[in-house]
Amino acid sequence: MLDSIIVGRVIQREREHKGLSQEVVSGLAVIGRTHLSAIERGERKPTLETFYRIALALNVKPSELFAAIEAEIQQKGG
Repeated sequence: MLDSIIVGRVIQREREHKGLSQEVVSGLAVIGRTHLSAIERGERKPTLETFYRIALALNVKPSELFAAIEAEIQQKGG
């Protein structure tokens, strides 16, 4: 099962690494800031469409973002 906490952590880490606020990323991804915040906290799982939009807003390939999620899941032992 996909761990929503890990998904959110990876998205947040990438956003912070790029020096972007939630407001900027949510605006670029055309989603609400509170929605992005809930995703980053692991309270909501993004749909594939939303995941794609967030990746583009972060200027990374969705496959690269997902690879980072997979790597963290494997580190956790999943």
